Amino acid sequence: MFDFRTKMASLLAATAKRLDRPPENAKAPSRFVDLAPTDNADGRGVYAAALIEATDNIRVMNIALTGPYGSGKSSIIKSFLKDYSRDVLQISLAAFLPEAISNGGGVSKQEIERSILQQMLYGADANRLPLSRFKRLQSPGRWSKFASLFIVVGVVACWHLIGKRDSIMTGTFFVPLDWTNWLNFLTLGIGGSFVWSVFHHIYIASFGISLKSISLKDIEITPKAASEESILNRHLDEIIYFFQSTKYDLVVIEDLDRFNNSDIFVTLREINSLINANVGVKRPVRFLYALRDDMFMNTDRTKFFEFIIPVIPIINSSNSIDKMIEHSKRLSLESKLNLQFLREVSRYLNDLRLIQNIFNEYAIYVDNLETEYEGNLDANKLLAILIYKNVFPSDFEKLHREKGYLAEVLHGHSRYVAASEARCKAEIARLESLLDASSRQLPNDLHELRSIYAMAIVETLPEGARNLSLDQNTVIPIAALANADHMAAILASDQLRYISPQNYWQSLSIKELMEKVDANRTFSERRDEVERKSASFRDDAQKKCSCSEKDWMRCVWISLTR
Repeated sequence: MFDFRTKMASLLAATAKRLDRPPENAKAPSRFVDLAPTDNADGRGVYAAALIEATDNIRVMNIALTGPYGSGKSSIIKSFLKDYSRDVLQISLAAFLPEAISNGGGVSKQEIERSILQQMLYGADANRLPLSRFKRLQSPGRWSKFASLFIVVGVVACWHLIGKRDSIMTGTFFVPLDWTNWLNFLTLGIGGSFVWSVFHHIYIASFGISLKSISLKDIEITPKAASEESILNRHLDEIIYFFQSTKYDLVVIEDLDRFNNSDIFVTLREINSLINANVGVKRPVRFLYALRDDMFMNTDRTKFFEFIIPVIPIINSSNSIDKMIEHSKRLSLESKLNLQFLREVSRYLNDLRLIQNIFNEYAIYVDNLETEYEGNLDANKLLAILIYKNVFPSDFEKLHREKGYLAEVLHGHSRYVAASEARCKAEIARLESLLDASSRQLPNDLHELRSIYAMAIVETLPEGARNLSLDQNTVIPIAALANADHMAAILASDQLRYISPQNYWQSLSIKELMEKVDANRTFSERRDEVERKSASFRDDAQKKCSCSEKDWMRCVWISLTR
């Protein structure tokens, strides 16, 4: 009674918890995105219509879905199979990457064929392939108890019949021939059925045994076709028997192009032809391949496949920025991430699953690191290192052992800083030399500056001009133009008069003359520059800038205590 009450209380509590659960649409959006192929990749139904047309065509047996890596071929196939009503056998070699590939080696054709055969035969229920030579573990079915009971009863019946063998031989075992002798007749029926079942199973199990050699000395049994090259051809009878015993009419083969072995396609096409030509297969069986565009060169694709469907990539380096912004909004990172940084790194990300995994890892890393850095975590730097982790995973793994390219860059930090410092010092020295050279372009003193303007006046005057004058009472000899008083008077006036070779008074514009010498600075500004260049000016400036340590500390203290 107590157990019954406990079970009822648990049942009522579970029911209340289920009723109190919020609806599915009320859940908060997930911070993580799975990387599995989606079943809504064909929103417009373009690819589904092409696949339906191909699978309904009686002349089409080999279909190719072509596109670059990461273009969404698996998602398109999954979207199509969602509404496909018939049985489908899916074979994927994505995980079939042994150590030979990681070490730079290759995968043999036999290894690829063995994987295909295993996924094909072991994908079906063992009870549907009782004659298969590939024996697998079988779990007891619902009739297993009755079968074991039948074996026990059959053994007992046979033991009883063996004990009555003398009466069976004389015929007294069957006397009388009526219902009163039911035990003997029942025992004979059960024992006979048991013996027949045993020999029937032995006969069925003997199917397919083909021997090449038998060595009685070493008890060596070798299959006849063990030395054949192609595993699929060796077990062709198993493959045909598989399709005879199952209802699969579409075989989807993915990631076979990763091994760059076109010979396997020839074998699969031959097998497809033999399956459809077999009288025991009552339906057309089609093979659908998902492969890259460059798997076959020139017109070889049209020789292998009767129907080819191209896949347009849903993401590339030009629009990957949109996906990155979309995932940054999902994690509420719009204000933390630099848009220009996203634009620059998105050019190197052209796989949607890679972008999704980067932001999944970002959510995990930021949850673990934010408590340590207390809000001082730079989102751009964290995202940058995660992009590096996903694009160069092997180098990131070496980074933990202080190896790899990035580790070399980090170890050479001081060397790079020293080299940068040397370059900066060289650039500073070059600029200082230029500044020194430019400073030497200034006149050494005011007399040289006035001589520059005097020479400009002489060059402006026509040949043979003489008797310069500012007014009728002041005559300035040409040789005395550099005189301080004369030059100051000339530059202070607007016009300078002179006698032309034809003995006529002509005027010269002082403003135009000054612009001709220096259009950016006036005579007064250049005079100030020359004066600042003088030793007296430098000494005076040094005295003004120099301050004893005591006075400097006193000034700082005064400024701080105000």
